[in-house]
Amino acid sequence: MEVILKEDVINLGHRGDVVKVADGYGRNYLLPRKLALQATENNKAVIEQMKAAAARRAATEKAQAEELAVKLEPLALCFTRKAGDQGHLFGSVTSADIAAELAGQGFEIDRRKIALNEPLKSLGEFTVPIRLFREVTARVKVKVQAEAAEEAEAEQPASAEPAAEEPAAG
Repeated sequence: MEVILKEDVINLGHRGDVVKVADGYGRNYLLPRKLALQATENNKAVIEQMKAAAARRAATEKAQAEELAVKLEPLALCFTRKAGDQGHLFGSVTSADIAAELAGQGFEIDRRKIALNEPLKSLGEFTVPIRLFREVTARVKVKVQAEAAEEAEAEQPASAEPAAEEPAAG
Protein backbone atom coordinates (compact mmCIF):
# COMPACT_ATOMS: atom_id res chain seq x y z
CA MET A 1 0.00 0.00 0.00
CA GLU A 2 1.30 3.46 -0.86
CA VAL A 3 0.61 6.28 1.56
CA ILE A 4 1.50 9.95 1.78
CA LEU A 5 2.79 10.96 5.20
CA LYS A 6 1.03 13.92 6.82
CA GLU A 7 3.49 14.01 9.75
CA ASP A 8 7.07 12.90 10.35
CA VAL A 9 7.07 9.21 11.32
CA ILE A 10 10.21 7.80 12.94
CA ASN A 11 11.95 5.14 10.83
CA LEU A 12 9.53 5.72 7.96
CA GLY A 13 9.86 9.21 6.52
CA HIS A 14 9.11 12.90 6.73
CA ARG A 15 5.94 14.87 6.09
CA GLY A 16 4.94 14.75 2.43
CA ASP A 17 6.91 11.61 1.53
CA VAL A 18 5.18 8.93 -0.52
CA VAL A 19 6.15 5.60 1.05
CA LYS A 20 5.21 2.00 0.52
CA VAL A 21 4.08 0.24 3.72
CA ALA A 22 2.46 -3.04 4.65
CA ASP A 23 -1.33 -3.00 4.21
CA GLY A 24 -2.01 -3.66 7.89
CA TYR A 25 0.39 -0.98 9.09
CA GLY A 26 -1.20 1.59 6.84
CA ARG A 27 -4.82 0.57 7.52
CA ASN A 28 -4.54 -0.05 11.25
CA TYR A 29 -1.95 2.48 12.39
CA LEU A 30 -1.14 5.30 9.97
CA LEU A 31 -4.58 6.07 8.54
CA PRO A 32 -6.64 5.96 11.80
CA ARG A 33 -4.11 8.21 13.57
CA LYS A 34 -4.22 10.63 10.62
CA LEU A 35 -0.48 10.28 10.13
CA ALA A 36 -0.95 9.45 6.45
CA LEU A 37 -3.33 9.53 3.49
CA GLN A 38 -3.79 6.91 0.82
CA ALA A 39 -1.73 7.81 -2.24
CA THR A 40 -4.41 8.75 -4.79
CA GLU A 41 -4.05 11.41 -7.51
CA ASN A 42 -6.29 13.87 -5.64
CA ASN A 43 -4.42 13.34 -2.38
CA LYS A 44 -1.07 13.79 -4.15
CA ALA A 45 -2.20 17.24 -5.36
CA VAL A 46 -3.33 18.17 -1.85
CA ILE A 47 -0.05 16.95 -0.40
CA GLU A 48 1.96 19.02 -2.90
CA GLN A 49 0.21 22.13 -1.55
CA MET A 50 0.84 20.95 2.02
CA LYS A 51 4.51 20.34 1.15
CA ALA A 52 4.93 23.87 -0.17
CA ALA A 53 3.34 25.32 2.98
CA ALA A 54 5.44 23.03 5.17
CA ALA A 55 8.62 24.07 3.34
CA ARG A 56 7.84 27.75 3.99
CA ARG A 57 7.03 27.00 7.65
CA ALA A 58 10.18 24.90 8.05
CA ALA A 59 12.31 27.70 6.59
CA THR A 60 10.96 30.22 9.12
CA GLU A 61 11.29 27.71 12.00
CA LYS A 62 14.88 26.97 10.98
CA ALA A 63 15.71 30.68 10.85
CA GLN A 64 14.21 31.16 14.33
CA ALA A 65 16.12 28.13 15.62
CA GLU A 66 19.39 29.49 14.23
CA GLU A 67 18.76 32.86 15.93
CA LEU A 68 18.05 31.09 19.21
CA ALA A 69 21.20 28.95 18.80
CA VAL A 70 23.32 32.10 18.46
CA LYS A 71 21.80 33.43 21.70
CA LEU A 72 22.30 30.13 23.56
CA GLU A 73 25.93 29.49 22.56
CA PRO A 74 27.54 32.01 24.98
CA LEU A 75 25.38 30.86 27.92
CA ALA A 76 26.99 29.07 30.84
CA LEU A 77 24.59 27.49 33.33
CA CYS A 78 25.81 26.85 36.87
CA PHE A 79 24.29 24.26 39.21
CA THR A 80 25.22 23.72 42.86
CA ARG A 81 24.56 20.24 44.23
CA LYS A 82 25.60 18.19 47.25
CA ALA A 83 28.56 16.00 46.35
CA GLY A 84 30.68 13.29 47.92
CA ASP A 85 34.45 13.25 48.37
CA GLN A 86 35.22 11.80 44.93
CA GLY A 87 33.09 14.40 43.13
CA HIS A 88 30.02 12.22 42.65
CA LEU A 89 26.73 14.00 43.18
CA PHE A 90 24.16 12.72 45.66
CA GLY A 91 21.49 13.79 43.20
CA SER A 92 21.94 14.63 39.55
CA VAL A 93 21.42 17.41 37.02
CA THR A 94 18.72 16.36 34.54
CA SER A 95 17.40 17.83 31.32
CA ALA A 96 14.40 19.14 33.30
CA ASP A 97 16.81 21.06 35.59
CA ILE A 98 18.57 22.54 32.57
CA ALA A 99 15.24 23.48 30.96
CA ALA A 100 14.10 25.16 34.20
CA GLU A 101 17.36 27.13 34.44
CA LEU A 102 17.02 28.21 30.79
CA ALA A 103 13.41 29.26 31.48
CA GLY A 104 14.68 31.33 34.39
CA GLN A 105 16.96 33.15 31.94
CA GLY A 106 14.12 33.76 29.48
CA PHE A 107 14.55 30.84 27.07
CA GLU A 108 11.50 28.56 26.79
CA ILE A 109 12.97 25.24 25.63
CA ASP A 110 11.24 21.89 25.94
CA ARG A 111 13.26 19.45 28.07
CA ARG A 112 12.91 16.77 25.36
CA LYS A 113 15.02 18.92 23.03
CA ILE A 114 17.92 18.81 25.48
CA ALA A 115 20.02 15.89 24.23
CA LEU A 116 21.32 14.65 27.56
CA ASN A 117 21.96 10.91 27.21
CA GLU A 118 21.97 10.42 30.97
CA PRO A 119 21.78 12.84 33.92
CA LEU A 120 24.99 14.56 35.01
CA LYS A 121 26.15 12.81 38.19
CA SER A 122 29.60 14.28 38.72
CA LEU A 123 31.21 17.66 39.29
CA GLY A 124 32.79 19.55 36.43
CA GLU A 125 32.02 21.37 33.21
CA PHE A 126 29.95 19.75 30.48
CA THR A 127 28.79 20.77 27.03
CA VAL A 128 25.14 19.86 26.54
CA PRO A 129 23.64 19.82 23.02
CA ILE A 130 20.13 21.20 22.51
CA ARG A 131 18.35 20.12 19.32
CA LEU A 132 16.37 23.19 18.27
CA PHE A 133 15.51 21.96 14.76
CA ARG A 134 16.46 19.10 12.44
CA GLU A 135 19.85 20.51 11.45
CA VAL A 136 20.21 23.18 14.18
CA THR A 137 21.87 22.21 17.45
CA ALA A 138 23.05 24.66 20.08
CA ARG A 139 25.67 23.76 22.67
CA VAL A 140 25.35 25.12 26.20
CA LYS A 141 28.05 24.92 28.87
CA VAL A 142 26.85 23.45 32.15
CA LYS A 143 29.00 23.74 35.26
CA VAL A 144 28.22 21.54 38.26
CA GLN A 145 29.74 22.71 41.55
CA ALA A 146 29.83 21.20 45.01
CA GLU A 147 27.66 22.73 47.72
CA ALA A 148 30.30 22.21 50.47
CA ALA A 149 31.89 25.67 50.10
CA GLU A 150 28.57 27.42 50.73
CA GLU A 151 27.84 25.25 53.77
CA ALA A 152 31.20 26.14 55.33
CA GLU A 153 30.49 29.85 54.88
CA ALA A 154 27.00 29.44 56.35
CA GLU A 155 28.32 27.54 59.39
CA GLN A 156 30.96 30.13 60.39
CA PRO A 157 28.58 33.04 61.09
CA ALA A 158 26.11 30.66 62.78
CA SER A 159 28.78 29.39 65.21
CA ALA A 160 29.97 32.97 65.94
CA GLU A 161 26.48 34.21 66.93
CA PRO A 162 25.91 31.84 69.89
CA ALA A 163 29.39 32.68 71.24
CA ALA A 164 28.52 36.40 71.14
CA GLU A 165 25.21 35.83 72.96
CA GLU A 166 26.70 33.81 75.86
CA PRO A 167 28.88 36.58 77.34
CA ALA A 168 26.02 39.09 77.01
CA ALA A 169 23.68 36.77 78.95
CA GLY A 170 26.23 36.07 81.73
